[in-house]
Amino acid sequence: MNIRDLLDKSRIVADITSIDKESILGELAAPLATDNSSIDLGLLTEKLLERENLSSTGIGDGIAIPHCKYKKINGIIMSFGRSVKGVDFDSIDNKDTNLFFLLVAPDTPKAAGEHLRTLAKITRILKNNDFRNKLMSAETSEEIYRLIAEEDEKY
Repeated sequence: MNIRDLLDKSRIVADITSIDKESILGELAAPLATDNSSIDLGLLTEKLLERENLSSTGIGDGIAIPHCKYKKINGIIMSFGRSVKGVDFDSIDNKDTNLFFLLVAPDTPKAAGEHLRTLAKITRILKNNDFRNKLMSAETSEEIYRLIAEEDEKY
């Protein structure tokens, strides 16, 4: 499983403009709904918020990995967003969040393992502080995608 196979360049939001959790989730979910007619943006955002209400997916170090399950998709899909200024995402370290990988998996028992492996891989690549700094310095969505693809190949 490779992140670059799940993340399309068109699903990268190079500068998130939203400042509250619900709007951020909607902004990150919008490219997924645009690319997939079976996704209802409002319902997907609601499912992501339900997951956030269990516990924040803001894992610290400026990172959040919002995720949920959605019945009407066939495989895992994701988007990426970056907030240059940083936003309050109820992170466990109480610091602003800058980097977001939004992950949506099919709501099937078969997809559970792949969902967890994908979450683990995202967490692993984002532990690299130099990589996070490069993502923050990137000037375009294309550069962000290239950086993610290069880092993904290392694991």
